[in-house]
Amino acid sequence: MHVGNIASMEKETRIIISGGGTGGHIFPAISIANAIKSKEPKAKILFVGALGRMEMQRVPAAGYEIKGLPICGFDRKNLLKNISVLFKIWKSQRMAKRIIKDFKPQAAVGVGGYASGPTLNVSASMGIPCLIQEQNSYAGVTNKLLAKKAEKICVAYEGMERFFPADKIVMTGNPVRQSVVESHYSKEEASKLFGVDPAKKTILIVGGSLGARTLNESVIQHLDIVESSGVQFIWQTGKYYNEEIRQRLTDTGKELPMLHVTDFISDMGAAYTVADLIISRAGASSISEFCLIGKPVILVPSPNVAEDHQTKNAMALVNKGAAICVKDAEAPGKLLQMAVDTVNDDKQCARLSENVLGLGLKDSANVIADEVLKLATAYKNK
Repeated sequence: MHVGNIASMEKETRIIISGGGTGGHIFPAISIANAIKSKEPKAKILFVGALGRMEMQRVPAAGYEIKGLPICGFDRKNLLKNISVLFKIWKSQRMAKRIIKDFKPQAAVGVGGYASGPTLNVSASMGIPCLIQEQNSYAGVTNKLLAKKAEKICVAYEGMERFFPADKIVMTGNPVRQSVVESHYSKEEASKLFGVDPAKKTILIVGGSLGARTLNESVIQHLDIVESSGVQFIWQTGKYYNEEIRQRLTDTGKELPMLHVTDFISDMGAAYTVADLIISRAGASSISEFCLIGKPVILVPSPNVAEDHQTKNAMALVNKGAAICVKDAEAPGKLLQMAVDTVNDDKQCARLSENVLGLGLKDSANVIADEVLKLATAYKNK
């Protein structure tokens, strides 16, 4: 490589962003990249993800280059399978080293998920400053291990000193999808999109992009409440469950004009605009959105996540009077009636709304981007 090329590489800002596995990790990562680009349009950004995970599609769709590592998680049930996992970790470390040597980043960002482990480990060992973004109120395993090596740790919840050195923590909040927070529809226009009556109360039920069996059962087992409630429902079943749900609805032989069923909602901003109350899982990125839109919400934490972190996310809101939480096991029995009672209680809705808005941290992606660029500038000047 020519000396001139190396000098120009050192001048331009070069950032690696690593992690993924779920939408909850990928949305913030892309938001941070977009914020860096808006501040420094010539910045070079390279993503590092895990082969076969959704970041390998989502990141290129957002216009960024991504390299994949063959990494996966430990199998806690079958320990013999972990021999191949250890080999994949070793191989991922070697590949990460090659990627970092070639790309020459001045800062590395980890958003959680398998790939951020080797990428940030190698970056730190090569003297490249690292920043971690922890979305949850309970730190993930990868981020807890990386914290010792990171210069900055960006968090969305108070009390994260339990997991991380206090002097490294920056309270930034989680970056959210701008399209969700800045919906351009009035309630009347958004109601038309979903075919609902803007004069009636509306409950929005979302179980994440894949849907959630518990939330679906909570509705389908109580169609009598749906029918007599005087409330309308927009129900995202998830693609995986949609056919089965539609069949079960047909089998009842009932006409339920107040129940609007869809497999996937592409414009979540419009759906939030229509909703008077939202029922949702308690993923970190969803919660960050609720804090910015300020709608009353009932959270049903997923029991199938590491360290039960969704319950901890939900309780951080419940303890501030900013949300209602229903346990997954109890939801089929009581969720729907509770939702109907809540949406009809204007005082309670107003209180929940005011309290959840008070927790919203605006502009998170820009605040994190500033921290990343500070690290990169300090490294360049060194």
